[in-house]
Amino acid sequence: MSTPSKARDTPKRDWVVFSITALLSIAFVVWGFLDKEGLKTISADAQGGVIKYLGWLFVLATTGFVVFVIWLAISKYGRIRLGRDDEGPEFRTSSWIAMMFSAGMGIGLMFFGVAEPLTYYVSPPPGTVPPETVEAFKTAMGTTMFHWGLQPWAIYAVVGLAIGYGMYRKGRSQLLSAAFTSLFGDRANGPAGKIIDILAIFATLFGSAASLGLGALQIGDGMKFAGWVGDVGTPILVVIIAVLTCCFILSAVSGIARGIQWLSNINMVLALLLAVFVFVVGPTLLILNLIPSALGDYIQDYVAMSSRTGADGDAALADWLSTWTIFYWAWWISWTPFVGMFIARISRGRTIRQFVTGVLLVPTMVSLVWFCVFGGAAIRRQDQVGDMVTRTIEDGKEVVSVNSTGALFDLLDTMPWSGVTAVLVMALVAIFFVSGADSASIVMGSLSEKGAHEPRKQTVIFWGVLTGAVAAIMLAVGGSTALDGLQSITIIASVPFVVVMLLLCVALYKDLRSDKVMLIESRSSLLVERAVAIGEGSYGDDFDLVTRYSETGAHPIVHAGVEEEVDTGTVDTSKESPEPTT
Repeated sequence: MSTPSKARDTPKRDWVVFSITALLSIAFVVWGFLDKEGLKTISADAQGGVIKYLGWLFVLATTGFVVFVIWLAISKYGRIRLGRDDEGPEFRTSSWIAMMFSAGMGIGLMFFGVAEPLTYYVSPPPGTVPPETVEAFKTAMGTTMFHWGLQPWAIYAVVGLAIGYGMYRKGRSQLLSAAFTSLFGDRANGPAGKIIDILAIFATLFGSAASLGLGALQIGDGMKFAGWVGDVGTPILVVIIAVLTCCFILSAVSGIARGIQWLSNINMVLALLLAVFVFVVGPTLLILNLIPSALGDYIQDYVAMSSRTGADGDAALADWLSTWTIFYWAWWISWTPFVGMFIARISRGRTIRQFVTGVLLVPTMVSLVWFCVFGGAAIRRQDQVGDMVTRTIEDGKEVVSVNSTGALFDLLDTMPWSGVTAVLVMALVAIFFVSGADSASIVMGSLSEKGAHEPRKQTVIFWGVLTGAVAAIMLAVGGSTALDGLQSITIIASVPFVVVMLLLCVALYKDLRSDKVMLIESRSSLLVERAVAIGEGSYGDDFDLVTRYSETGAHPIVHAGVEEEVDTGTVDTSKESPEPTT
């Protein structure tokens, strides 16, 4: 037997997809390097335009995704399996949940676990409740859960379902464009499909870069807290980005998947230990009471928060939406190609109902507990001591601000062993990012090499380096408020992919309607209805339906007709089979 050639085993690069995305991404980096102020001005103007004219699209789309996936789960389509009809889940439920957690949360929970609830407590969303009150506490927890609950995971679920159904049910490739086969037909492999894959790479690139930027900001503040550096400016952030980029590139090309999985599992354990530590050392009873209370506030205010836009021309609300809600929706959407593909890969053999239930509910409950532990402890500290925020006077008015990048370290500083826990947080952030960004680089490599499961190392390295470069430019554009640069460019980059995801819902629905399970059910209903109509026409209400063994020996069938020896109407014209099958 001849040995397959190496060339035949080498993945083929899609030069159209790769070249266009590479050139445009490099052009962005060069633009930011040569004209940072120009890029900053244009990105700020574009962000304002997106919020003003397309904010409604983000709000309606994300709410629509929640409704869509829940409807799929409770409808007849919920029993369709991501695989063969007789195929069971590939992973145990406990392992499946653990892998989901590591894929879609990690670095975001570390960054916003303290900062977000505390910010809403001292500066509630415009037009809601007075700051630093009981009502503000409730609003803070409800709003935080709105950003981290059903919405983000419904976004991930749409892409995960579409890719998983296509791969395991239809035998398609893992390209995102392949999920549009039912909508575009053969054009999904042509120009239309290439545009979709290009947009998927852009979304993944800027989403990963935003996460890398957040990680660098938090590690920088941790180093300052530990006394390792003075003020953390752009040069130090760029060095942190370079180190993290080298780490996740080495991880992506080394082939030591087991080692990365081992690191991820350790990271999950360390994150759990950190949460337990804050729970025990912090206001334990408050946290226990806060969990059901925060869940109730989330449910109670869900509709109002889902419909919040800048339609009334309120500049303060529009600014708040761009900083928080719209940024979150854009960030989640930008992560969907990576997280959706990852969730699809680990969900083989599960039904749509099982998939949606697990993907929506489990991460939402984990986020609830996390924010109640860290956010509840920070708000209690601020309420009792008042040292978690900074107060300044601007134009004769008091301005209250939260140090988003250092809020977690500020909280840990009020507890024992703050030096140890600060180092633990920096390690957690670094490993969370490395264990996720390496997979994002592989996904971008796969999308640019026609869905290859193991893209070439040079392709993976290219996308990894470019991710680091984009992150550095995004931080530099923000200047002294680096987080602003991450937010504005992430929002702009995600707009085209919102449209892709809306079309993806249509494509998935068309696929499910023509699934063999649905066709069999439809045909079965038609045949039974026909038999009932014949029976009623002959006997009124006094008849039964019986089955007989097919004369071809193939399948038992339902027949409509008259059985001579039965007084009441029995719909059957068959001969008696040796062993009737019911």
